[in-house]
Amino acid sequence: MKESKFYRVIRPLVNAFISVFIHPKYIGLSNIPKDGSYVLAGNHISILDPLLVMSSTKRSIHFLAKDELWKGFKKIIFANLGLIPVNRREKDNFALKEAEKYLFEGKVIGIFPEGTTNKKNELLSFKVGAVKMAYDTNTKIVPFAIKGRYGFFRKISISFGKPIYVKSNNFKEESVKLRNIITKMKEG
Repeated sequence: MKESKFYRVIRPLVNAFISVFIHPKYIGLSNIPKDGSYVLAGNHISILDPLLVMSSTKRSIHFLAKDELWKGFKKIIFANLGLIPVNRREKDNFALKEAEKYLFEGKVIGIFPEGTTNKKNELLSFKVGAVKMAYDTNTKIVPFAIKGRYGFFRKISISFGKPIYVKSNNFKEESVKLRNIITKMKEG
């Protein structure tokens, strides 16, 4: 699969927006691999989160995003950004297999395992997709935690943890482990 030219064009605009309006603090950027496949997985507090994650690396990130976004003109934009639509109403094997194809090709997948935005301090239960795709492709997960709130005169930071490998096919248990790692990062 080819990298999206549209993504490469829009990334400098995203970076400028994030730099001028958000002023985030980046922690642990050295934990993000420069090459090879990996899954970026973390908490989800706002619709701005993908832009924040996108601004943290020069790699193109193929985010999994709810299929409700693929309506009208937005469908053209999201498809050209290399995003993968997910049907959240049922188990979506197509989205998982599509993400795994990207990983097998050495690409980066971005996912928010809570499955929705969550403005509460405590993380929701994680869906198993992140750990399953990482296990199936023998790909590492780079956990991240977003802390704070977006807005003028507010502080926001994004921390990246050391890459981890999923060690067993007990995906519910592995998802709990990932959630615990991200919870500690959020609290630290």
